[in-house]
Amino acid sequence: MEFVEKACVMTAADMNRVLTRMATQIVENNPDLSNVILVGVRRRGVPLAETLAGKIKEMDDVDVTTGALDITLYRDDLSTVADRPVINKTELPSNITGKNIILVDDVLYTGRTIRAAMDELIDFGRPHRIQLAVLIDRGWRELPIQADYVGKVVTTTEHEIIKVMLPEYDATEQVLLVEQKKV
Repeated sequence: MEFVEKACVMTAADMNRVLTRMATQIVENNPDLSNVILVGVRRRGVPLAETLAGKIKEMDDVDVTTGALDITLYRDDLSTVADRPVINKTELPSNITGKNIILVDDVLYTGRTIRAAMDELIDFGRPHRIQLAVLIDRGWRELPIQADYVGKVVTTTEHEIIKVMLPEYDATEQVLLVEQKKV
């Protein structure tokens, strides 16, 4: 698929500022950080969770536990994704029961990814509370899911896509608004 860039939504500096603000909000809303686990939704949610944990460490000198969730088998559209979907590893601490879990993802769109993530989490235990942190909320919800921590709200059309680019996967760090190229 080829895309046409429509706008740069966030630069690396913007992302740094937004993630610092989100980390501050997480600290303010979770007085007992020893009971918090930042769980990134694979792929791009994982490095974002690790970045938030690093910023919290800088602020409060507390090591917040992180984890990674692969929701592939929990998707409600698994049969339409691929004939042989790639399944990555879910990595959570041994026990999430009673913990405050903060799910971290790059873009909140329909809400289906987060629903799948919550379904998977519940299979690992019963968290005390689940919160949601997203870098971008682009609207178009199909399920009643709302983020507790939002980096930026970006109004999009159905045909536009938010492309979060991180150094772990891309040659750059930025957020772009793109549209599929018409053939």
